[in-house]
Amino acid sequence: QVQLVESGGGLVQPGGSLRLSCAASGFTFSTSVMNWYRQAPGKKRELVAAIDSAGGSTNYADSVKGRFTISRDNAKNTVYLQMDSLKPEDTAVYYCNAKFWPYGRNDYWGQGTQVTVSS
Repeated sequence: QVQLVESGGGLVQPGGSLRLSCAASGFTFSTSVMNWYRQAPGKKRELVAAIDSAGGSTNYADSVKGRFTISRDNAKNTVYLQMDSLKPEDTAVYYCNAKFWPYGRNDYWGQGTQVTVSS
């Protein structure tokens, strides 16, 4: 049973920082592509960051480049999203996502964690 359990969300002031964690189980974490998505009320879900299986390659949405950092610890089966210089427009529910071969058959989601950036 694939499970993704997110934590670390909360309320933070503009300019502040937050680190999200996603603990994975039920699959071979070290061979998966891991992603963070977010969805704000009334908005479509968008990809925020992605990281390859070894952690050597990352991709970010233009809106978060230079501010967010995705990383993974394969020994702990955990992926992280370090969020710095947070802005009110970063407010959303953040979702952890796992994809692995065969793609299309293996696409799993966490429950989401709320991030609110407000003064």
